[in-house]
Amino acid sequence: MTQYLEAKAGRVTPEMIIVAEQEFLEPELIRTEIAAGRLVIPANKIHLAKKLQPIGIGIALRTKINANLGNSALTSDSQCEIAKVQYAVRYGADTVMDLSTGTEIDLLRQRIIDEVTVPVGTVPLYQVCEQLDDILDMTPQHFLDTVEHQAKQGVDYMTIHAGLLQKHLPLIDRRLAGIVSRGGSLTAKWMVAHQRENPFYEHFDDLCEIMKEYDVCWSIGDGLRPGCLHDASDAAQFGELEVMGHLAVRAWEIGCQVMIEGPGHVPLDQIEMNIKRQIEVCHGAPFYVLGPVVCDIAPGYDHITSAIGATLAAFHGAAMLCYVTPKEHLGLPDREDVRQGVIAYKIAAHAADVARQRPHARERDDALSRARFAFDWEEQFRLSLDPERAKEYYNESRKIRAEMDVTSKSITENNATCPNPNGEPEKYCTMCGPKFCAMKTTQELKLLQQKK
Repeated sequence: MTQYLEAKAGRVTPEMIIVAEQEFLEPELIRTEIAAGRLVIPANKIHLAKKLQPIGIGIALRTKINANLGNSALTSDSQCEIAKVQYAVRYGADTVMDLSTGTEIDLLRQRIIDEVTVPVGTVPLYQVCEQLDDILDMTPQHFLDTVEHQAKQGVDYMTIHAGLLQKHLPLIDRRLAGIVSRGGSLTAKWMVAHQRENPFYEHFDDLCEIMKEYDVCWSIGDGLRPGCLHDASDAAQFGELEVMGHLAVRAWEIGCQVMIEGPGHVPLDQIEMNIKRQIEVCHGAPFYVLGPVVCDIAPGYDHITSAIGATLAAFHGAAMLCYVTPKEHLGLPDREDVRQGVIAYKIAAHAADVARQRPHARERDDALSRARFAFDWEEQFRLSLDPERAKEYYNESRKIRAEMDVTSKSITENNATCPNPNGEPEKYCTMCGPKFCAMKTTQELKLLQQKK
């Protein structure tokens, strides 16, 4: 029984109870949302027997974020990728996707599944492509066998580009950037070369039976997602979306959990429309978006351009955000890129949760504000999304001020010594100093008012 079938049967599973506790909601609400197809718990039965801690993804819950990682034969190795996975989870990724395309794919994936406590996703087509000399050599059975193999390893959700059909291919000619999805481009190449329909579409029921056996959640991939602003919201994107909506219903009929993947690069003014259209066309299935990136002119800063779009997407109903790192479009991210990408998306998700008034979402903000006004630096660090970075910047500032003190004193004192930058924390703003600190002045104002 999958989480979806259990919910449809009126039963609350232990995993639903865990999610309810995490979200400060009633277990029955979690069950009804799963039964309606609006919420998923990606929890492969194999991974559940290991270290997996179940989470929920859906419009009624806190916004989740995913970190894409994976080995590449060009610039990475397995040990490096494991370190990046650990980094991503440390800084708050709710799920990770292993998008490995290099060597030792199986060993790396198995190690990730064995070690991490968060759901793990994959794109099975990458492994098929890696194992063959040419993707054109793929048979449908190759793909089915790979999906089953990864399900047996414990993969919790899989991206499969089953909605891209032959009738959509002529629409690509109108685009500036064509097909930017790796899985989408490989699928389209196979279809054109063999003059056949998408094999994942034709064998959708067979794939559902495998997913159902292990309770692997579908993440129906958007092979025609826009890769630049020019291509956003075009006939190709929305044509595929219609098929994805039909496939979601079919997966539910068989008993599977379903997420829908979304764009991509989308202008800010089109994001709300995109989210609402997906919710309508795909019958409320959780929407999992990449960004979206809201402008194309900032290579090196696309963790920012995409986090802007991600915040708006989550506010309007996206359930999970796939992070983008500063290296997007430029290279494979290192650990620091992963850190920056995760933190940018934790900010985006949290901002949306506060705006959507998710239970207790703003409590941490208010607590940090109280600590800031009280000049309780350690509490500020503890409540920060990235305590190490906050403390690092604070200590750098203290060191600079200490060195400035030495310089100014040495003019009049021959034996001036440097104050200890690690001494008693200041009771004033680290930017403004004691004379101009507004919060210190406000506290003095209150004392004056009390005396009068």
